[in-house]
Amino acid sequence: MQIADIIQVLEAKAPPALQEPYDNAGLLTGNAGWECKAVLCTLDATEEVIREAVKRGCNLVVAHHPIIFGGLKKLNGKNYVEKAVIAAIKNDIAIYAIHTNLDNVLNGVNARIADRLGLINRRILAPKTGQLLKLYTFVPIAQADHVRDALFAAGAGHIGEYAEVSFNAEGTGSFRGSENTNPFVGEPGTRHQEKEIKIEVILPVWLQNNIRKALIEAHPYEEVAYDFVSLTNDSQAFGSGLLGELPEPMEEKHFLRMLKTGFELSVIKHSPLLGKKIKKVAVCGGSGSFLCGKAIAEGADTYVTSDIKYHEFFDANNRLLLADIGHWESEQYTIELLVELLQAKFPTFAVLKSGINTNPVQYFSGD
Repeated sequence: MQIADIIQVLEAKAPPALQEPYDNAGLLTGNAGWECKAVLCTLDATEEVIREAVKRGCNLVVAHHPIIFGGLKKLNGKNYVEKAVIAAIKNDIAIYAIHTNLDNVLNGVNARIADRLGLINRRILAPKTGQLLKLYTFVPIAQADHVRDALFAAGAGHIGEYAEVSFNAEGTGSFRGSENTNPFVGEPGTRHQEKEIKIEVILPVWLQNNIRKALIEAHPYEEVAYDFVSLTNDSQAFGSGLLGELPEPMEEKHFLRMLKTGFELSVIKHSPLLGKKIKKVAVCGGSGSFLCGKAIAEGADTYVTSDIKYHEFFDANNRLLLADIGHWESEQYTIELLVELLQAKFPTFAVLKSGINTNPVQYFSGD
């Protein structure tokens, strides 16, 4: 088992192409070619977590937050970032961060929040655009099934919860090869007409090269005719935040109590109560103030997120209940998501959950 094998599973779940431009997800220390002894999952790869990894025999730490976010010009141990990186390097610990790319998939960070609230009828709150391509290719009728199967196996043909989606139309293709060709059908130097199937499939942009390779390997022709076309469609599988519904409407205070219990909160900051029931719920793990307007536009009764500033609470504008539950609190169950993801793929391998609460924010109750 190499660290690269772990990374492959993580990136199949949350492709790096989905991370935001400001982010720094990926392998931050170590080498993908190292043998992986065991994995420790955490929210933050702090020095204390690195020490825990050493003690528990793990040489890979998978963290949600990148410990290196901006550039590092010095490594003197003057702050928590430098201390963690120095500890990782000295002990041959690889750190892999899976951050906004895990936020931006339907069954990622926000799905765990939705699970705790029991939300149904879920969809992405702010779908991403520019993430989809359409492939057109032309195949002899007898070989069409083989080529389609290869495209599907490479990841093409997914729309929402539907797989192996394609459109197919019959037509006639024509070509004339030179004397240097060895055509699958027809003779060199002679124009040939062949009954073909035009196959159309949708694919995510980051799979383009893999699907092109699968097409060319499966296609019978020497020269394969194909086109990739960029789509402006929203992608319902990728984007920021999540929108869902409670099975039954709840009073605002009952909803806040459920939120407090489900996330083990000592306090919830929220905008004024509006005296209406909660049914449609928008959520975003981590800093989510940028989606407040989108939650209102989508008719959410409440928006659950964190890191809301004083003036941003005014943005609720008596349109919805804005609830700030804390950054660490909103993402705490991401650790379980990572553990379950890796254990499902490697059931006999040591995938451990960190026992360290890395939340830097504390609350004083007066007791």
